[in-house]
Amino acid sequence: MAKRTAVVDLGSNSIRMVVFEKTSRYAFHVIGEYKQKVRLGENAYNNGKILQAEAMSKAEEVLAFFKEKAIKNKCKKMLIVGTSALRDAPNSKEFIKRIWNNLGLHIRCIDGKTESYLGGVAAVNLLGGFDNATTLDIGGGSSELCLIKNGKIVDALSLDIGTVRLKELFYDNNKQEKLEEFLKPILGLIPSHFKNENLIAIGGSLRAISSSIMQKNSYPLKILHGFCYLLKDEKAHINKISTASPDFLANCGIKKDRFDTIQEGALIFLKVIEKLGSKRVITSGVGVREGVYLQDLLRPLHTFPASFNPSIKSLQDRFFWDKKCVIPYYATQIFDSLISVHNLQSSYKQILIWAAKLSYIGRYLNFYFSNEHSAYMALHGLNYGFTHEQKVLISVLIRLNGKKITPYNLDPYQSLLPDTQVIVWLNFILALAKIIAVFSHDCKKIHFNYTQNVLHIYANSKLEMISDEIKKINKPISVNLIYKENF
Repeated sequence: MAKRTAVVDLGSNSIRMVVFEKTSRYAFHVIGEYKQKVRLGENAYNNGKILQAEAMSKAEEVLAFFKEKAIKNKCKKMLIVGTSALRDAPNSKEFIKRIWNNLGLHIRCIDGKTESYLGGVAAVNLLGGFDNATTLDIGGGSSELCLIKNGKIVDALSLDIGTVRLKELFYDNNKQEKLEEFLKPILGLIPSHFKNENLIAIGGSLRAISSSIMQKNSYPLKILHGFCYLLKDEKAHINKISTASPDFLANCGIKKDRFDTIQEGALIFLKVIEKLGSKRVITSGVGVREGVYLQDLLRPLHTFPASFNPSIKSLQDRFFWDKKCVIPYYATQIFDSLISVHNLQSSYKQILIWAAKLSYIGRYLNFYFSNEHSAYMALHGLNYGFTHEQKVLISVLIRLNGKKITPYNLDPYQSLLPDTQVIVWLNFILALAKIIAVFSHDCKKIHFNYTQNVLHIYANSKLEMISDEIKKINKPISVNLIYKENF
């Protein structure tokens, strides 16, 4: 597969391109993202779904620009998919042929189920914090739903309701009183087995709503992907957006280019979520584009290998990383040795391993303040497969580096962090693992045993320097170094 790939989503409302760069077999990151609001479906829904000449010309101009950007980014592959407006249009083949003849670009027109499936592939692989959910991707011409159970896609559905479609058919003509009659049979197509407590929100309209909720609540982490909220807490706010004036929309953080379709998006959202009975919303920053890329990257199963995370590996590939680093090994051994006293859930061991793997990547920028650099890079570089709580905890552990915990070094993320005692233990274990990794030469010759309220560290070589370093870290228990020539 190409090292760099550009993926274009030719939607009814906007055309978007993302440039992905592979760093190893399955690891990747985004190096560029472009968006142009073209409205390929503009005036089509009032004209027999036929693509209009002006919209097609705009789309061609944007695709030519995107091709130029893809070439400048040294992309060896450019994948373009067309969604609702294109598949609905009687003249879609004419437009596809025109783009091929004029630009040499091939557009793959995908059906609704495929579009839904691609959004599901992106969510399953790149969004953390759920096993069961229904995705909802509200576009300009259609809305896609994908049912996920036990981390697997089991069903997909496309509905002919989108923001631009409703705008042109009802809002522009002041026919909102007929909306309910129009929506009822379409919503009736949603099977009962799609009902789910978790709803994954995909698409620009739903991300705009999530961004508004984050602003309203002064949410501490300014990252949309993975942001969660309870519908019962935010339903009134979403209702206001569905009928709001431009002044209200601006004050609650909705961008101006969303003003003309956000009401339609909020209405569709409320209607669908009521039908699904969902209680918790998980915001997804990924969708069709990432699904297209993963479908190409992860053939034939479209899932990552077990226990693999692309963001962890990509950070390791790109930045300072000792492939023989034993910090994760020591951290695991210490965690297991102390399990009877710390009583932490097993999920925290994985957090510890991730933090251990990333604890030195900041040295790539500068040796000085490397812990702060590593913490920042972890917080903002763990783009895929992590909840906000996990990202913040990993970052905080790396930054603490064994220091005493105070409200100052936990701010501003305290609301996303576990109980302080959990952090105390993980901070100690990671700091101790780092110290031992620096001063020992053979991980097989270090052993740990917890007895009589003391962690005993056995080594077959004298480790006096470790003792001095251990004194510097904040310890919830006593630590004893024991030298044994043979054990």
